[in-house]
Amino acid sequence: MSTKSSLNNPQQEAVELIYGPLLVLAGAGSGKTRVITYRIAHLLNHGVQASSILGLTFTNKAAGEMKERVQGLTNQDVLICTFHSLGARILRESIHLLGYSRNFTIYDQQDTEKLMKLCIAEIEGMQQGDAGVFLQYISSSKNALLAPDAIDLDELEESDKHLPGIYALYQAKLLECNAVDFDDLLYLPVRLFREHPAVLAHYQKKWSFLLIDEYQDTNAAQYAIVRYLVSEHKNLCVVGDPDQSIYSWRGANVNNILGFEKDYPGAKVVYLEQSYRSRTNILEASNAVISYNQGRYEKGLWSDRGPGEKIKHFTADTDREEARFIAEKVFFYHHKYNIPLRQMAIFYRTNAQSRSFEDAFLFHKIPYVIVGGVSFYQRREIKDILAFLRLIHSDVDLISFTRTINIPKRGIGETTIDKIRNGATLEERPLFDYCLDIISDRAIKHPVKLSKKQKEALSSYLTIINRLRGISQSSSLSDLVKITIEESGYLDYLQTDMETYQDRKENLNSLVSKAAEWECSVDDPTLEGFLEELSLKSTLDEAETTEDKVNLMTIHNGKGLEFDVVFLVGMEEDLFPHANSRDNPQALEEERRLCYVGMTRAKDHLYICDVRQRFLWGTIRNQRPSRFLREIPPEFIEKIRRLTKLSW
Repeated sequence: MSTKSSLNNPQQEAVELIYGPLLVLAGAGSGKTRVITYRIAHLLNHGVQASSILGLTFTNKAAGEMKERVQGLTNQDVLICTFHSLGARILRESIHLLGYSRNFTIYDQQDTEKLMKLCIAEIEGMQQGDAGVFLQYISSSKNALLAPDAIDLDELEESDKHLPGIYALYQAKLLECNAVDFDDLLYLPVRLFREHPAVLAHYQKKWSFLLIDEYQDTNAAQYAIVRYLVSEHKNLCVVGDPDQSIYSWRGANVNNILGFEKDYPGAKVVYLEQSYRSRTNILEASNAVISYNQGRYEKGLWSDRGPGEKIKHFTADTDREEARFIAEKVFFYHHKYNIPLRQMAIFYRTNAQSRSFEDAFLFHKIPYVIVGGVSFYQRREIKDILAFLRLIHSDVDLISFTRTINIPKRGIGETTIDKIRNGATLEERPLFDYCLDIISDRAIKHPVKLSKKQKEALSSYLTIINRLRGISQSSSLSDLVKITIEESGYLDYLQTDMETYQDRKENLNSLVSKAAEWECSVDDPTLEGFLEELSLKSTLDEAETTEDKVNLMTIHNGKGLEFDVVFLVGMEEDLFPHANSRDNPQALEEERRLCYVGMTRAKDHLYICDVRQRFLWGTIRNQRPSRFLREIPPEFIEKIRRLTKLSW
């Protein structure tokens, strides 16, 4: 396969280096995905086995696109997945060494919140309202690779000294439920590598060539996984851009990419500076803004697409006027230039800013979508049926048991559920087996007394689960999902709210369709694999881009996307940059990187807006223009002073 004609010189250089560490500094729109896929193809063409190559990225969507491109170039399948998918794969094979069973469940945010509330209920003086705070502390600890017993109590404030104990209890309950949370998919593989050298050696031998996309977004756990895997062969290629590191709030550390040459002495560094996305005016302005940051590699993006229009800057009197102005411009570009609505995006700093745009778009009947809204897989009816499926798969999943035991209502309250859970723990029996002991009146040391009605209700519930388990052994996955909806009586349960019944029923039909599609797309369509696939879904992976609607989203959700027309709104001090960065130089640099990311999403037309007065944090506030506006050289800006009237 010849790539000479389709790659520029720096891209070609990055593709052709086979052995040793390589850092590819890829500016916005510079073709990094092409480099990764062609590099994999180059490795395969030079005799590297497909099974020896591992590609890692951050979204299932990006992983899928790369996998398809490699398959198209080489007709070979290479493992390209997210870090969390890799963690799940490793744990399915080796988690028994940490005391779990291989058929563990992956808990999502709602599940972990319920589990944390159970922990809080056992600790005197704790408030249920603190669950979110505790979970954030645990998440941060895991991402920093800190176990409960490794936390130095002397470094904690007196009011926080209880946190390691809550962390330890939470982990014990996860183990009791044979469940892991999302952070465990990174944290536990590192534990495996540290505590079981033979396991690490197995995976080092298995994958001798690693390629990492968006390396600037790695946290401590992801960084450690990579370091462990490549410590023997050093065949590591990382692609990223420090100027687009915007996720420190979830543990990402920009120093991972800035310190790459120190971590891997002798590493080759290749700069990709030609952007195939944006016009020159947009790039030059973006370069000027990001140049104010200190912690970065110096580089200058350029484009041969021509200067294009200047960046338009509009200052509105109020946030409502800002929204009306943008509605008018959306109409203008859509009807005069035939730009599809889906090729336009409004980027804001905080989700609360979407309201004024939603109001304006609803009033003017402009179709829009909130990217990063409620995920399909987080909808109540989907979560309920997935909980039934998880119970079919696992007999110790307390959270799924708690969620489904009263679907439909069976008169088994929280107090009784707590007694059942405690009894199963004392008996050291799986939850499901313990329930069978109760209804069969077996002699056990720690029985739970149930009324006749409760015992009949529990027996009916267990019978349904057992019947579904039997069906799961002989039916297709899509049939199992369909039968679960029917056998559980879920549709009758939904009819208690006829206003939402039809929508929820259609969502369940979509879940059946999803199961059928998934069965056709994998070699071994198991229930375990299906549940894991859905657990690893992210909201952005589900973002629908085929419908013609304007995209409304935070700038964080826009990373990796591109649009013909971009509106960067709310460019005011204490909003963007956010007030939380006011006295923190590092946080301010990240805010500037966020601005850079927002600007470089635009291909042809970029609008930047600020307002003089905004309803913010419950009151009307006088706003000051963002410092980022002042950092754009005036030759790239055209100020718009008049709001034209929207007419349809």
